[in-house]
Amino acid sequence: MAGGIGSQLGAVSRSPRREHLSEARWLRITLTVIALIFLGLFLGMPIAMVLAQALQKGFAFYGRSLSDPDALSAIRLTLTVAAVSVPLNLLFGLAAAWAITKFDFFGKKFLITLIDLPFSVSPVIAGMIFVLLFGAQGVWGHWLAEQGIKIIFSVPGIILATLFVTFPFVARELIPLMQSQGTEEEYAAVTLGANGWQTFWRVTLPNIKWGVLYGVILCNARAMGEFGAVSVVSGHIRGLTNTIPLHVEILYNEYNFTAAFAVASILMLLAFVTLILKHWVEWRAELEAIAAGKEIAGP
Repeated sequence: MAGGIGSQLGAVSRSPRREHLSEARWLRITLTVIALIFLGLFLGMPIAMVLAQALQKGFAFYGRSLSDPDALSAIRLTLTVAAVSVPLNLLFGLAAAWAITKFDFFGKKFLITLIDLPFSVSPVIAGMIFVLLFGAQGVWGHWLAEQGIKIIFSVPGIILATLFVTFPFVARELIPLMQSQGTEEEYAAVTLGANGWQTFWRVTLPNIKWGVLYGVILCNARAMGEFGAVSVVSGHIRGLTNTIPLHVEILYNEYNFTAAFAVASILMLLAFVTLILKHWVEWRAELEAIAAGKEIAGP
């Protein structure tokens, strides 16, 4: 009798757990299927369509589309803009994150708000701001014209617009990381006689190197793919001020769809490279964190 009651109680006590596990598994499978469907519809299918359209007329036409002088000019300009804007954003991000996390000063919250400003302002509006400032009828337009300096409808304007829309990426990646690390190690280095430069290179930078690389990767991806702000300040001059996204738009508007998708495939390739680098950085950072945890825990 006692054994029968015990077995019944055991069955009652085990059944809710099994039911809970089955519900959790069912929910996990459902959410996974939904996620895969959305990825297939909104990521996989567009990528497949781009590749199919780009190669619709064969590899020979694909190669001619990429080797076209206007396409090569757009590729060179895109790489040039990224090569200038990303290092400048890196310097700004390091300086801003260092100032915000290591010092208290008047206007600190205002500086954080300014860093977030490009996230809330439309890129088209950002481009119009630069036109109002540096255009022929802008605030400094007449003075720039007298000096023979051209910003709008030229490469400097494209670089400025790209800088505006991308400068939060490195800073916003580093600020929470440096806040979580605190200042104890820097204080210890200063106590041991290190100056500010030595403290930064030997203590701070090694601790944030993966965050720096992660922010640079995201910044570079946005710089190469920016359309709105660059479209306003570039003037769409073929062979001179067209970046890859602008060149794709022109080809598409001219109903040259295959060439447009062929050039767009470059941006898709850059996106894949960005994702691969992003996952590599996350993987290395995780491995380093695990190794540091084992070292602290000891044998």
